[in-house]
Amino acid sequence: MDKDQEVINILKEWKLVKERLDESFRSRSLKNIKEWMEKGIELFIQFILKSNDRSFFQGTLLFDQLETKPVNLEERLAFIKARPNLYHSYRQLSELMDEQEKHFVKKTIKNKSSKPKA
Repeated sequence: MDKDQEVINILKEWKLVKERLDESFRSRSLKNIKEWMEKGIELFIQFILKSNDRSFFQGTLLFDQLETKPVNLEERLAFIKARPNLYHSYRQLSELMDEQEKHFVKKTIKNKSSKPKA
């Protein structure tokens, strides 16, 4: 499976997780929020690794080594991980996913336009 297809799969899965979180927060059913947020965080980390042409990381994810990333990533992700049950954390994670998707699309277009035509 190529990187673009992997990213498409991550984004499809995120859409499902986001729908569950939207529903849970709207109905104030806080029962499974932490579980869904952890899944969302995991998807975001997979997405950021794929966006930076990495398949995995060992130990600590070094944000300064990532080229394609949202602004203030380290602080924002730390906030989300520390308080996964908060609605604000969910909104922040959602914004990170949106920003990363924009960065990924921009990088993909740039890479395709810089390749020599056959």
